[in-house]
Amino acid sequence: MEKNYILSPEVAAKKLRRMAFEILENNYGETEFILAGIRENGTAIAHIIQDLLREISGLNTELITVSLNKKDPGEVPLSPRSDMSNQVIILIDDVCSSGKTLLYTIKPFLDLHPKKIQTLVLVERSHNTFPVKPDYVGLSVATTLQEHIYVEVADGRVHGVWLE
Repeated sequence: MEKNYILSPEVAAKKLRRMAFEILENNYGETEFILAGIRENGTAIAHIIQDLLREISGLNTELITVSLNKKDPGEVPLSPRSDMSNQVIILIDDVCSSGKTLLYTIKPFLDLHPKKIQTLVLVERSHNTFPVKPDYVGLSVATTLQEHIYVEVADGRVHGVWLE
């Protein structure tokens, strides 16, 4: 079956670069960020954003991984867990469909008293059932509930995004 690509590697790279610039513009004067990638693709995209922020501004960022059982989102462990009080945290995932994953992964940060929490996704679908709207979006796409978006990330870059 042929893949119905909605983002090529080149376009995905441009969108990620644009979002890195937006992060800097919307957080002018901040000297550091904590990038929290949601395990697997979110963490891979967080690494890309981290590299772009370093390239564009020389800014230091700490990268952590957020783990979540999407079928039973009880405890949400952070790795490594550091002092996040008065820090800017950017929660990163590949796709936002309903907002549920972003909402549950915000939960452990609330007790850590951050300065602000922002969210970044490469692709946003229009099926929000939870009150979460990403702050940084690479591509917004209207899909049916039966369709699924796949993001292929390997070797430090996005190799493509397709709809099935």
